[in-house]
Amino acid sequence: MQMSNIEIEQAAHIFKLFGDKTRLSMVKMLESHDYCVCEFVAVFKASQPAISQHIRKLKDVGLISETRRGQWIIYSLNKQSEYYPFVQHLLQQIPNQDYLLKELEEQGLRISCD
Repeated sequence: MQMSNIEIEQAAHIFKLFGDKTRLSMVKMLESHDYCVCEFVAVFKASQPAISQHIRKLKDVGLISETRRGQWIIYSLNKQSEYYPFVQHLLQQIPNQDYLLKELEEQGLRISCD
């Protein structure tokens, strides 16, 4: 895979964003599924404002995008982002986080946002 180069300042900013375990986990989770805020709140046992702040920081650099489905806003990994090839390479180095979704489903907390 040909990886596009990004400037050192941009790479440092991405690393800083990923220095937070919650944001890193969120992006890794978004690699395989789309989520709404309420699901992240349940997974991370964090407040909705705290999760929204994490999402805002990731949206500000274009790493995640949102789609409105009725009253729900669904977040996904923005594979069109200029940073995606860099991020994708990083994400390949860390374990899958799908078990978090499975735990949510087992607790009956997986929300259908359709």
